Amino acid sequence: MHVLAAAFGGLQVAVAAATPSPAPTVDPQLVTPGPLGFAAIVFIALAVIFLVWDMQRRIRRTRYREEINDELDAEEAAERQGDAAAEASEVDDESVDPGSPRG
Repeated sequence: MHVLAAAFGGLQVAVAAATPSPAPTVDPQLVTPGPLGFAAIVFIALAVIFLVWDMQRRIRRTRYREEINDELDAEEAAERQGDAAAEASEVDDESVDPGSPRG
């Protein structure tokens, strides 16, 4: 078993030594993003910042509208309860004294 492992290991070393590593043939200045790439990244960053700012403004506006609608609904419900209580008290006042001239 050790003989096979040694033979296989030796084969890998021989293959690795025989394979030459490629020399860089590309000029590093040609593969950098340059000023145009920098401008594109700045434009994308500014667009993202604007979109996040606008989204936060819209969410805040929606939240405020929801709070105001909840307050208006609560006031309307309280007003309806007050009207119902007033009607009930008027009916009770009329039926309390049957001997009164009102009826």
